[in-house]
Amino acid sequence: MSDTSYPLLQTINDPAELRRLPRAELRTLADELRAYVLDSVSKTGGHLSSNLGTVELTVALHYVFNTPQDRLVWDVGHQTYPHKILTGRRERMHTLRQLGGLSGFPLRSESPFDAFGTAHSSTSISAALGMALAARQKGEDRHAIAVIGDGAMTAGMAFEALNHGGVEDCRLLVILNDNDMSISPPVGALNRYLAQLMSGRFYAAAKQVGKTVLKGAPPLFELAKRFEEHAKGMVVPATLFEKFGFNYIGPIDGHDLDSLIPTLENIKHLQGPQFLHVVTKKGQGYKLAEADPVAYHGPGKFDPAVGLVKPATPPKQTFTQVFGHWLCDMADKDPRLVGITPAMREGSGMVEFHQRFPGRYYDVGIAEQHAVTFAAGLACEGLKPVLAIYSTFLQRGYDQLIHDVALQNLPVVFALDRAGLVGADGATHAGNYDIAYLRCIPNMAVACPADERECRQLLSTAFEQNHPVAVRYPRGAGAGVAPLPGLESLPYGKGEVKREGKGVAILAFGTLLYPALAAAEKLGATVVNMRWAKPLDVELLLKVAATHEALVTLEEGAVMGGAGSAVGEALQAAGVLKPLLQLGLPDVFIEHGDPARLLALQGLDAAGIQAAIEKRYPALVTQAKPALKVVG
Repeated sequence: MSDTSYPLLQTINDPAELRRLPRAELRTLADELRAYVLDSVSKTGGHLSSNLGTVELTVALHYVFNTPQDRLVWDVGHQTYPHKILTGRRERMHTLRQLGGLSGFPLRSESPFDAFGTAHSSTSISAALGMALAARQKGEDRHAIAVIGDGAMTAGMAFEALNHGGVEDCRLLVILNDNDMSISPPVGALNRYLAQLMSGRFYAAAKQVGKTVLKGAPPLFELAKRFEEHAKGMVVPATLFEKFGFNYIGPIDGHDLDSLIPTLENIKHLQGPQFLHVVTKKGQGYKLAEADPVAYHGPGKFDPAVGLVKPATPPKQTFTQVFGHWLCDMADKDPRLVGITPAMREGSGMVEFHQRFPGRYYDVGIAEQHAVTFAAGLACEGLKPVLAIYSTFLQRGYDQLIHDVALQNLPVVFALDRAGLVGADGATHAGNYDIAYLRCIPNMAVACPADERECRQLLSTAFEQNHPVAVRYPRGAGAGVAPLPGLESLPYGKGEVKREGKGVAILAFGTLLYPALAAAEKLGATVVNMRWAKPLDVELLLKVAATHEALVTLEEGAVMGGAGSAVGEALQAAGVLKPLLQLGLPDVFIEHGDPARLLALQGLDAAGIQAAIEKRYPALVTQAKPALKVVG
């Protein structure tokens, strides 16, 4: 950091130093903080729009409240870069989202100022309420503050927490950061309600009167301003939030420190649960991000003076794009298809589908439980729902998956994006557990495509079935095997031998097929593309087991309960005793970092696979043999 570029920010190493600043200097600090966030993210990549929008709110919260004694909980947490910078992590921002560096989200083990680890939405009010009631029970005088966005307020969990919090006498403050902007455009009745709040004629007229008529008489102007704020509370959000038992205050300008700080100072002295409504703008202060906050939600490295530019050579097609194209093509063919997303239209590759088939597209908001049961209801009426959802987010709808879909054996296709390790977003977003948590459910099937071509084909296979099927695929691109045109499917529940060798057979589930093939060249091993974790191709498994001395399973998922476990169970059920090495993700949460590097650290690259097999079965691979037959 250059002292000349950020002279005031350079002096702030924790919020205690911030609280010693004169109020008059906070505007300068906020300007430097915003510039530093932009400079940092442009060098590392990460979340940008959301962080530019919370600069003043972050400054005000740490200035007014005694953090970390007062607990500050950020919902989702992708807007906490200003918070990290002000809480002693400024000089480590160059390591953001990199292996061994700062997390892109709040992390309790990283700082005492991160009161609660977050990365999934709508958890903040519940956590802060727990902290507030713990303080009450322990006789501690401290506040608990939850900062939640308008998109996250659409989730049922947020309202469950409000319903509880409103009847408790505790020092809980909920701040609604209303920026009219979640990752995808926010949807639903609540969002429309908040939008109408800020656009009503009464509000516009009151503001204009205050500016043009009363500004010359400060006492009258303040009186009118207070009346306006009181009237706002009476006629709009108080009708909702005060019914929950919260004292509603707002809305106020979330970029105006002269409004934020006095309001927060007043709230500190109020009793009972409080609800503050602030209005902010994503991308605030950086015109390119203000104009396109979605594009700048999570950019890679870029030049702030130029902005985002398209790469000179088109990148390889991602699995998400393969899904998006398949979805449109299948919708053209089958009018029963409907697409569903829980607020991840862009992330799940559904923009084109939304544009071409608006009447068959449903964004249900951040409501994974509802999304799953909603899909079940559609399926009951003869439609063919395809739910595009990240593997880590389907975890939030697990009861609905069992009770509402699988138990009734309904034909819902789950397109599981971000399966396996996800890189910079870390453990909170990793899709490591879907094979284990899905294959134990009756009627469910789980497909694991090895590349982009198989992904399209297995999506078609899944759509043909009359029961629930999940197709799991990773973030980003794969081996670069171009999908075939058309909607050709692959045989249900069947794998294939990709390389014939001797001694050891590697059974690969998903994209690790390709490092398995590379390792097998050195080992003289057989490689099988299993394709399905459930139903397992038992016929092929037993045939391979009968002709090899040892088996190795390979998956980018949790070893415990995963596809390797399925193989072991099938062998035992058939009475086959065969040495079995299960390679996959261990029983730990894996931190953020470059995906290829993370896989290598887990021994799941070609070299790691080779080393693990040589260590376990040295007698079988002492002399590598060429392939007897390479298929495909």
